[in-house]
Order: sequence, then structure tokens, then C-alpha cells
Amino acid sequence: MTNSKRRRSLVAASTLLGGVLVLTACSGSGNASDGSGGDTSQAKADKAAAQESSEAQIKITPGDGSDNASINNSGVTVTKGTLTGVTMTTSDGKAVSGQISADKKSWKPSVQLERATTYKVAATATDAKGRAAHENASFTTVAPAHSFIGSFTPDNGATVGVGMPVSINFDKGITNKAAVQKGITVTSSSGQEVVGHWFGANRLDFRPEQYWKEGSTVTLKLNLDGVEGTSGVYGVQQKTVTFHIGRNQVSYVDAKTKQMKVTQDGKTVKTIPISAGAPDHTTYQGQMVISEKFTQTRMNGATVGFKDSDGKGEYDIKDVPHAMRLTTSGTFIHGNYWGAPSVFGNVNTSHGCVGLQDKKGAGDPSTPAAWFFSHSLIGDVVVVSNTGDKTVSPDNGLNGWNMSWAQWKAGSAA
Repeated sequence: MTNSKRRRSLVAASTLLGGVLVLTACSGSGNASDGSGGDTSQAKADKAAAQESSEAQIKITPGDGSDNASINNSGVTVTKGTLTGVTMTTSDGKAVSGQISADKKSWKPSVQLERATTYKVAATATDAKGRAAHENASFTTVAPAHSFIGSFTPDNGATVGVGMPVSINFDKGITNKAAVQKGITVTSSSGQEVVGHWFGANRLDFRPEQYWKEGSTVTLKLNLDGVEGTSGVYGVQQKTVTFHIGRNQVSYVDAKTKQMKVTQDGKTVKTIPISAGAPDHTTYQGQMVISEKFTQTRMNGATVGFKDSDGKGEYDIKDVPHAMRLTTSGTFIHGNYWGAPSVFGNVNTSHGCVGLQDKKGAGDPSTPAAWFFSHSLIGDVVVVSNTGDKTVSPDNGLNGWNMSWAQWKAGSAA
């Protein structure tokens, strides 16, 4: 072999060997110079960031993106840390007030949320090492079209008569009556059994077998949030209401004797002459509960079917004094200043109401009507008899006492 051929062969071998060495060096052998495993600058940054991550875990309820969300159960909680700040705003930027708990583990809004509204929540927390965590969420509350509410009486904190039922009127017809009734409880400190009765699809009343015990406290709990009242329509209320039962007053109107006896604890405390419905406009009979009180109110016959040939009301009195409603259809017990004093106790002259002697303006406290008005509570019972008319319908006003206990319980869905 010539010298030139030998040199070319040595160069080729050297090049091949160098390639092998290069490939060997790239295999990551234990001969790496710093023992770092080949970390890049990005890997080091990621590792450092992981070491700085907060252990605090924030949970926002309802979850991000929720639709048809509850208006009651929103809030923020944290584990492995404490909350340092929470903001809740509507989609248009209106702030919602709220408060972090004393232990800084939770936050809740201090007002009930609105329906059909989008809310945004931003929360921050720190762990034991002071490292910050952040969480954000947005949710939309249930729309009125997909929810129902119940308007109830009596009001929270009220003092009422012994005949006052709990009456709930729903803004949408209820088909899942058992589920809705299960979400409502009514209890009395007296220990009386309380049962619900449905009047159609929109009204649910509760009462005991006998009148409430005087001096007792009644509690209504609405746990309807998320309860499906009818297909695709859910409850939103989560509320507790208490009211108190006053003294036991029941008044007895006798249309034949034209007298009313006012009793307390079964004893007559006053007898008042009255004028009930005339023979062609008799007054309903039965147990009726005072549902509203007006110092003065307007009564127009046209609104209750008493019209003359021109279509106008047979009467239109703009200032009826001391009026208390007994039925939804328009029966009142009220003061009468336009009738002669000799009428009361002697003649039935009204269009179906029970009239008591009074003076125009409702300003004289000495009149029989003024006395009865001032001594009556919403929820007091007025029992009317000997009128010649039928017994008032139980759902015409708050008058479910005109059903037997067996009939009442038969209308329960529970």
C-alpha cells in the first residue's frame, strides 16, 4: 500500500471512531460532568415554580360554568390555607356584599342572590408558608321560568289569632305535590299535630285539628331549594319563619238574634249588636278567619257582582271604617256609619257583610266597631250562624276550619 493510500485509510478510521465516541457521549453515561441529568434552564424554572406552589385549595360553589344555579347556596371554602380575599360581582360589575368567616375558612354572600343573574367570583388564599392560591368562577342562577316560589302568610315575627293557618300560594302549578310538601314543615311549641292540605295546584295550607293553643309559637321551614315542583321547574326558597299565637278570641255572630258575642278563653267579654246580610243577600255561614284589617277602605258593589242596570255598583262607599276581611270573595265585618242606630240588633240590611255601628272617619274609639277592630288580630275567628246561606267554602279566604279533620288530612300529599 502506498503512503497516500495509508493516510486516507487512517483518516477514515479516525473519523468513524470519532463518530462512535460522539454517539457514546450522547448516551448520558455516568461520566456527565455535573451530575444534573442534563437539566435545561426551562426545566430548572419549572422545578422552582413547582416548589413555590401553594398548598391552599379553594372551592367555589356553584362550580364554574354552572347554569340554573341555586340562589341560596353560593360561597367559597378553602382547605390547607386561609382566605385572604373574595369578591363577587354581577356580570355588569355590581358588587355583592359578603363576609369571610372568623376562622377564614369560608365566605358567603350576606344577601340572597337574584334569579336569572350571572355572577363572577374571584378568591385568594394563602397556605401555612404564605404562598398564594387563586381561583375564579362564573355561574348563572336559575331563571324565573325554571323556578317557583311560594308566597306565605303569616309574616315572620307576627302575633296572630288562634285560627290563623299557614297558607302558601305558589306562583306556578305544582304537580310533584308530595316532593314539595316534604320540603315544608310546620311545627308548634304546643306539640299539636300539623297537617298540610292542597287546594288545587297552587295553594297549600297547614293547620292543627283544633285551633292553635294560645301563647304557642309556630315555626314554618321552607327547604325547597332544588326541589322539582313540576317538570323542569325547581324551588329556590330556603327559609325559616316563626310566628306567635296570641290570646284565644273567637266571636260568634247570630244573624237571627242580630248579636255578636266576643269570647276569650271561652268566656264572653262583650256582646255587640250587628246587622248581617238582608234576606236577598244573605251572609255565608261557618268559621271565618280575619285575613286583613283596614282602618278605612273602599267598597264597590260592582267588584263583587252587585251591579245596577247601568253596570255600576249598587253601592260605592269610599270610606268604610274598621273593615276586616273574612273571605276572598268580599265578605267583611266592618263599621257602618250610614245606617240608623236602630238598625243594629234589629234588622239585617247588608249585601252579605256583618255591620257594626260606627262613625264616619273611623276616628271615634267609643263605637262598637272601633272597639272590635282594636281588640281583633289577624287570625281571629268569627263564627257566623243562622243566616240561611250555605257554609263558606274552605278555600274562600283562610277558612279551612270548615272541613272535618278527616277531610283535611285526605287533602295531604305527604
